[in-house]
Amino acid sequence: MNLIADSGSTKTAWCITKGNECVQQLFTSGINPFYMEAPQIQDELRVLSSQIDGKINHIYFYGSGVVSISMSDFLCQCFQKVFPETTAEVYTDLLGAARALCQHEPGIVGILGTGSNSCFYDGTTIADTVPPCGFILGDEGSGAALGKRLVADYLKRRLPADLHQAFTDYYQLSKDDILEQVYRKIFPNRFLASFAKFLHEQQAHSYIHELLTTSFGQFFTYNIIHYDYTRYPLHLLGSVAFYFKENITATAAQHQITIGKVEKNALQGLICYHNNN
Repeated sequence: MNLIADSGSTKTAWCITKGNECVQQLFTSGINPFYMEAPQIQDELRVLSSQIDGKINHIYFYGSGVVSISMSDFLCQCFQKVFPETTAEVYTDLLGAARALCQHEPGIVGILGTGSNSCFYDGTTIADTVPPCGFILGDEGSGAALGKRLVADYLKRRLPADLHQAFTDYYQLSKDDILEQVYRKIFPNRFLASFAKFLHEQQAHSYIHELLTTSFGQFFTYNIIHYDYTRYPLHLLGSVAFYFKENITATAAQHQITIGKVEKNALQGLICYHNNN
């Protein structure tokens, strides 16, 4: 049996495959080597291991934060500690998105989840990519970027009165609570991305509509315009892409960008990819 993982900063979806069939699906917290130390990652893997029925022969892990060979090697060592008899291959989540959405065809691929990323995939490898730069310097259009602007506008009293009150009633968070989560706790990006639920529920509000349109427009103008978008459609992966598909598609049309496939996660596409290889 094989184990395929699609890991973002917030959540990791695992699928155990036998042939071309998913026989067991599991979830853990996101595994990001950029923010996590080996003991923390291994603890997550041990929780996973305790829930697996049967022997795993091969692991294919696609994750955010796998930005270099050293990060890949680091994660492989973590897998070796918990799954000593299993071979592991570790790749960036961007390659996972490209393989899942495009298989062996060329195309432009974007991730819009807790963070954001993009590339041009030539059907085999990532041929070009604009660095996402994380939620402080980049990650345009991501859940973290959307939440960052919403929370900043809330604290700066820039939200319309009805929306300000709705946010206060929904979350019951003080200024100190928010600043503690952003500046002192781990995974501030996850905290900021958690406000995407409020944005989704309030997306008909004119202020939220403008916020979403501006943020997704920045994703296109900071990232996607650097690829040949007049020739290839943009395929998108991630929870933000999935739940805000209508707004994203409308904003893309304003930039003469065509949206292709939109999927919430990569697992089904990756199962297909690896079965065909």
